[in-house]
Amino acid sequence: MTSINTNPGAEIALRVLSDRQVEKEEVQEDVSTGKEVDKAKDSAAIWAISEIMGSDLAGFEATSKGLNIGEATVAVASAGAEQITSLLTDMKELTIQANSGVIDYSKIEEQLAQKTEQINTIISSSGFNGVNLLATDTDGNGGTSLTVAASQDRSGDDAPTLSSITVDSVDFEGNASFDINNRTTVTDAASARTALGEIEGFLRYATEGAASLGAGAQQMAEQDVFLDKLSDAVRLGISELTDTDMEDAATRYEALSVQEQLSGLSLSIANASPGSLRSLYS
Repeated sequence: MTSINTNPGAEIALRVLSDRQVEKEEVQEDVSTGKEVDKAKDSAAIWAISEIMGSDLAGFEATSKGLNIGEATVAVASAGAEQITSLLTDMKELTIQANSGVIDYSKIEEQLAQKTEQINTIISSSGFNGVNLLATDTDGNGGTSLTVAASQDRSGDDAPTLSSITVDSVDFEGNASFDINNRTTVTDAASARTALGEIEGFLRYATEGAASLGAGAQQMAEQDVFLDKLSDAVRLGISELTDTDMEDAATRYEALSVQEQLSGLSLSIANASPGSLRSLYS
């Protein structure tokens, strides 16, 4: 039925046109922001999941930075311990020479004293970021190890829990197994033999310590690589949930543009109907 009071055809056409324009604006916004789900109103459930994943990602990135600092701290100490083993090897060779009995013992002792001083310098200067894993007090607060966050573990909807990596210090200052400052002074063949036994023990301690520190640095490096891969996977997951599929958006935009044109044409036709009716009475 055609009425002069209402134009239902035009109302329907206008509603369809308005809907197409709203959808087109939404697609335009998705393209401009790159996010199909950018706010809670876009999709509350997906937005909530992406926000949780985003907070986990931020935690992984912070953890990775901590691991990098921890790895550097341990690596510096490990390098110091390795250099100490090298100097102890030199000292071992000197005491072996002194055991021959035909040598200037004072010269040997002078060289041993110089290398002992070098070792003490290395011990005191092997700190990084305020932590020295070769010292008795690693951090100035009585510390004996370095602990860094390694990952956050989440189970279901529970809050994440932190796991950590701990690397124990290798005390070159106060451990009785490395009392190098009180080693036997080489004055003759007998004292050289005693010093050789002591240095052998120091070398064993330093070698084991350097290996332990190296393993700790490697563990942190491997964990950091794992976190990088985990972060990439989480980023991809967030992207799959929230990012705009540009190809799909372009297709939808073209379709909506055509629908908008057709709706506008339908509205023009519907608006023309009352005019046709008036012509009958003119």
